[in-house]
Amino acid sequence: MTRSLWLSAGGVIRWAAVLGGAVLFGALGLACSEERGGEPGASTAAAEASVGAQQIASSSATATGTSSAAASSSSAPALPELAGEPPAGWGARKKWDGTFAEQNALLFDQLAYVHGIDGEQRRKLEQLFEASERVGQGNPTITKHPASPDECRAKLAAEKVSYRDPSFERICGARYMAPLYDPATQQPSDADSCIDQFEFPDIPCTFPVTWVRANEAVEICRTLGKRLCDAHEWEGACEGKLTPPDYNFGLLRRMNREDARRAMRRQHNIRIHDDRSWAYGPKYRKGVCGTASRKSKDCGVGWRKCGTNTFPTGHFPTCVSALGVYDQHGNAAEHMNLPLAPGEMASSPEQHYGDTEMKGSWFVFDQIRAHKDFCRWRAPSWHGTKVMGRGSHRNYHLGFRCCKSLKVP
Repeated sequence: MTRSLWLSAGGVIRWAAVLGGAVLFGALGLACSEERGGEPGASTAAAEASVGAQQIASSSATATGTSSAAASSSSAPALPELAGEPPAGWGARKKWDGTFAEQNALLFDQLAYVHGIDGEQRRKLEQLFEASERVGQGNPTITKHPASPDECRAKLAAEKVSYRDPSFERICGARYMAPLYDPATQQPSDADSCIDQFEFPDIPCTFPVTWVRANEAVEICRTLGKRLCDAHEWEGACEGKLTPPDYNFGLLRRMNREDARRAMRRQHNIRIHDDRSWAYGPKYRKGVCGTASRKSKDCGVGWRKCGTNTFPTGHFPTCVSALGVYDQHGNAAEHMNLPLAPGEMASSPEQHYGDTEMKGSWFVFDQIRAHKDFCRWRAPSWHGTKVMGRGSHRNYHLGFRCCKSLKVP
């Protein structure tokens, strides 16, 4: 059965047909380039660290914005091709056979190669990870992934999917970020902010980082020149249109913080009750996103018994929103910021933070639907704490992605 997908990238609506899970591009002359760095399944060459490249519907030209700031960003050059020898990586392994420290060291190597972190940024990340003792890609003694990075690359090559989008790079000034905007009234170059296209480390065909507290996620994003996303930004990226913030800041003036947080989420969910959608369409579907993995045997809670059995990021190229953002359902749930007052907006120039908000779902969601996961749903009973507090929730299936402000007054 053939299914039509309408995907937006770089402000251009593209068409693709999905037939039995394969993405068949054409009809509009879409050119899909395979990634550089060898044949599918070859040792970890540029693929695992750069894996990349262009998103499913890559734009042939960058749309022109109206504001001077937007015009400036859209006229910036695309980032250069990755050069030099990429770090050796997981390859065909589904289970890491080294130490946790070695696993994180590889992650830092990949961040340096793909995202260009310098020595000082690496030292800060190393300190953050070491202080946590848990932040990483899961406990290697128990974690077993359902697919390897090599399998991810081979799958993308077979489907002729490349995630690099030079037009996004010009706007966002970074690899694997997508501009946030409303296609009904704006062009991509009008965006005030961008969001990571994949869960951190935001590198296709790597595994998402979990066991992270919200304040640690903030510091990691800050080290990379980014920030944690506000809830409405993540929701807009998922639904395919960034709409104005809808936070009822008046609640905090009438009740205590915990009650205000619950009331805000409840009001929001009532308001959007009949407006449900997922990144990939109007109804939940199995097999589209990374939701069919398995929990570790005897997993209840805790580091020792619960593996982070996630898929490689980008393994499901049709798990994508109209704005070109991937994996917002399944794999790892994600920390976000829920502001309860105007001064708690991460997207404000001051980048202050409010309370923790969880978005998305996890890698066993097809079997265990512990909560709803449509784009704009907010968890009314989620572990609510201050984002910058030291005791926010962390677990084996909770990660994050970063946002980035483009226009600062």
